[in-house]
Amino acid sequence: MTFNSNADVSGSGARRRGPGGGAIAGGIGGLGAIAVILLQIFTGGDFSSLLVGNGGSGDAGPGTELSNCQTGADANASVDCRLAAGSKAINVYWASKTTGYRPPQLIIVDGSTPTACGTASNATGPFYCPPEETVYIDPTFFDVLEQQFGDTAGPLAQVYVLAHEYGHHIQQITGTFDKYPNNGTGPESNGVRSELQADCYAGAFIAGAPDQKDENGVPFMKTPTEDQIRDALAAAAAVGDDHIQSMSGRVNPESWTHGSSEQRQRWFATGFKGGPSACDTFAVSGRDL
Repeated sequence: MTFNSNADVSGSGARRRGPGGGAIAGGIGGLGAIAVILLQIFTGGDFSSLLVGNGGSGDAGPGTELSNCQTGADANASVDCRLAAGSKAINVYWASKTTGYRPPQLIIVDGSTPTACGTASNATGPFYCPPEETVYIDPTFFDVLEQQFGDTAGPLAQVYVLAHEYGHHIQQITGTFDKYPNNGTGPESNGVRSELQADCYAGAFIAGAPDQKDENGVPFMKTPTEDQIRDALAAAAAVGDDHIQSMSGRVNPESWTHGSSEQRQRWFATGFKGGPSACDTFAVSGRDL
């Protein structure tokens, strides 16, 4: 997704953090353990129960604020600034849709960093940590999408990934996680429903993104092109449970945690067309999910 070059994206609050709490890691590791990626990619509400105690206490320090991200031109030139700018636009969007909205923290991960939900890195993929109300994302994850899953992971796909995680924040602050706790795996599980709802929320934001404006009334983003929408949908399909499992030769719906490629694309499209009010994935029957 292209940002308007003169949009003011400063003051997003996004920070960069590595193992030492802001120092850049000695070197970005490899693309991560594929088994971990397959299990945890895009994890949302159940991430804490899966990884708490698996290295990381969330005390690595605040990190370094991304003060170099000032304009939409910066966002178009840098993945870090694109994520920071995207977070600012997403916060503006959800502040107008959610009573009592409070922005989550966004941490851009350098290599790895400890969190209250385990270690954040490109091996675990982007995730939202409910106890901290923080989104963690290592930009090298987009290389994983491209090299491991065959997705181009262009700018709009990157914003989709970010918006998906912010969708989990909406579930956290509106009580969805409390109302529909993790009840295991499977195609109709609460985990799958929460992930599909986050996809739907991401689609709703993408549709409304061109209407979100900075303090001077300049839209943050331009209307996405059809090619950019297709790229975002391709990213959603790439991380469908059935697609990921087919890479290992066996598809088992009873182990699903995020939904099929078709479901993820369909719920993204549902949010894009109908907005957040169309995203109640917990109200539909399994047949329609």
